Amino acid sequence: MSTPPSGSGVRPRSALEVRWRQFRHAPRPVVRAVLSSLVVAIVLGLGYLVYDTAIRHGATIPGGDLRTLYLAIDIAVVLVVGSVVTWLVVPQPRGAGDRTTRSAWSAALGFFAAVPVCYLVLVVVVQVLEPIIG
Repeated sequence: MSTPPSGSGVRPRSALEVRWRQFRHAPRPVVRAVLSSLVVAIVLGLGYLVYDTAIRHGATIPGGDLRTLYLAIDIAVVLVVGSVVTWLVVPQPRGAGDRTTRSAWSAALGFFAAVPVCYLVLVVVVQVLEPIIG
């Protein structure tokens, strides 16, 4: 962080202020990519909650108790959707050209952003919502 010239009347921001401003003004494509993972994770997490509640209350469901498989599919779908949507909406910087480029790095960004989103939603569903619903 550079210091402003003396007499400019500009106060240097602290590291916390800089991070807070970056958080409040995140680039729209990145916000869209993370929100897409969040929406898919919430929908599938609520589906798991309904399925788990039905199993725990004695519902007879074809195929039996497939909660582990549901969780594996939930995680895989969130990671794939997060990767694909991020690849679609977050292009690489163009530089001087007009052509938008995408690479596997965009998909990797979505994948690594979707991992904590997926697991945090599942933790909220299993550790917070399940005990409330009973």
